[in-house]
Amino acid sequence: MKRNGLLIFAIIASIQLYSQKILQLGDCRQMALSHNKTLQMAQESVNAAREMKKAAFTQFLPNFSANGTYTWNEKNLSLLSEDAMLPVGTKMADGSFGFTADQISNKWTLLNGQPVPLDANNVPFNPKTNPEKIQWKGYALLPKSAMEFDIHNVFAGTIGFVQPIFMGGKILELYHIAKYGENLAQAQQENKITEMLLEVDEAYWRVVSLENKVNLAKDYRNLIAKVDTNIAVMIEEGVATKSEALKIKVKLNEADITVTKAEDGLNLSKMVLNQLCGMSLDDIYTLADADLEKEQSTKLIPIDQALANRPEIKALTQVENIAKSNEKIMLSRFMPNIGLAGNYIVTNPNSFDGFKNEFGGMFSVGVVANIPLFHFGDKFHTLNAAKSQHKIATLQLEETKEKMQLQIKQCSYKMAESIKKKAATQHNIDNAEENLRYASEGFSAGVITSTDLLGAQTAWLSAKSENIDAKIDVKLCDLYLAKSLGTLNTEVKAKN
Repeated sequence: MKRNGLLIFAIIASIQLYSQKILQLGDCRQMALSHNKTLQMAQESVNAAREMKKAAFTQFLPNFSANGTYTWNEKNLSLLSEDAMLPVGTKMADGSFGFTADQISNKWTLLNGQPVPLDANNVPFNPKTNPEKIQWKGYALLPKSAMEFDIHNVFAGTIGFVQPIFMGGKILELYHIAKYGENLAQAQQENKITEMLLEVDEAYWRVVSLENKVNLAKDYRNLIAKVDTNIAVMIEEGVATKSEALKIKVKLNEADITVTKAEDGLNLSKMVLNQLCGMSLDDIYTLADADLEKEQSTKLIPIDQALANRPEIKALTQVENIAKSNEKIMLSRFMPNIGLAGNYIVTNPNSFDGFKNEFGGMFSVGVVANIPLFHFGDKFHTLNAAKSQHKIATLQLEETKEKMQLQIKQCSYKMAESIKKKAATQHNIDNAEENLRYASEGFSAGVITSTDLLGAQTAWLSAKSENIDAKIDVKLCDLYLAKSLGTLNTEVKAKN
């Protein structure tokens, strides 16, 4: 029994401690930041864009590669179809191939005092222009097998590099596009964070509003219950009628229904906030701003600074930069491409040493240039299309800036209006409370009917409810103003 008692006490104590958990608005924001799957996907998009930028930078560096191949051939390679007979001559004084008189069988004759060989028909000929008429005495045999190479198994391989030297600026612009892509992903992530914070803040202030509405409904119900008790006493004393009692009973039932509806709305709103923050739907907590007394005001900043803060402007700026770089890439297609290439080539059979069945290789280095000449205007059309896309991006950025300037003005006016409305509703509360006090005293003195008292209570309820709405409206207008100024996300970073 003693153990069970201690266990029950521990459970009750833990429940009480848990129920006393107080959540600040900043706490809800941080939990939502770490829980939201959309933000996690946005972070992965940033990581992917960052890796693409690193990949684009490697295009400035040489590209090394290795290739290998093996081929089996059915036949060998032969440079001769049959054995060849090569005439045996003499190397002349000028280094050319020639012959002496004793190396040929042709007869000779004198022509203009010069010895000239005769062909088979005894017709003089010039051996340089008609070498086929020479009748050689000696021949060297060049057998077909000597010019046959074993290529049944052929191995070949290369290892080399290509280094861009001048590509018309397209590699640089591709790197710029990758960098702008990373900035765009970051701006989109920031925009998603802003939208998520806006959703969390709206849910937070909705819960605060309903908590106050629940307390107000309970206070209103207690006022009517007090009147119901008093009217019962007055009926016993004969100064009130049952009709008045029934009328108050109806009001009391209506107040009970109002409390129930307010509590149900509060529970549903808390579930929404819990889901956004990654908590269990049944988590119990108290919001730090439930009393709505904490003042919160966003400081106005210059329009230019506000526009620079907006993630939408940052994203559109990057889109414009990408379009500008794409235009430069289209322009680079008119320019020559120059690169440096180097290779080491190895083959077996060794093509550098008589096709022996062994590996042999060599180095080679060269410069490659490609100069575009004519392609029926294709490059002009793509360049014009890129210019139009750049112009569209610029116009879209300018239009968005104009709309955001209007949005900032509207949020500023609504903020000022909500503050005035809050002050007016506070003044109405003072009047309603004073009216309720007079009505209560008059009802107790018997000079005011229950209908008048109920009317004063209803006016008090309406004034209190409008004041809660006005206070929440100030919070939300301040929230929307911070978003329009681009400081909502900045405030979260500053608090971190």
